[in-house]
Amino acid sequence: MRIVWFTLLLSLSSGPLLAEESQQPLETAIPTAETEFVQNIHQFDKATIVAQFGEPASKQDYHRPGTDELMASVWQYHYINTDLEGSYYQTTELDFIGDNVVMVVFMNHDGKDDSASSPNPFTPDL
Repeated sequence: MRIVWFTLLLSLSSGPLLAEESQQPLETAIPTAETEFVQNIHQFDKATIVAQFGEPASKQDYHRPGTDELMASVWQYHYINTDLEGSYYQTTELDFIGDNVVMVVFMNHDGKDDSASSPNPFTPDL
């Protein structure tokens, strides 16, 4: 069974508060239990995340077309977060805008997109 949990961590109303928090040095480790992780990950920048978990297993950067300007990044880690029963999620995906996490996705699969090898269910047979 595949469990996917999407959580949007940033909202327009909390933007100024998050900017203030990110300027303060954080002395604590990033929690790994899913609820605490989702509640706290927005406080940590990319450098802090890499310092605790290492480089991501997969990383995709999205640039503005025709430029080198980075618009967003998607990082995937394996076996860093636990569910409510204490079992590890196979993949945790962190979606960034700039240096801030804006979405967390927990997956019970390797996170690879295998849609290229499977037929598109929305394409009519000709």
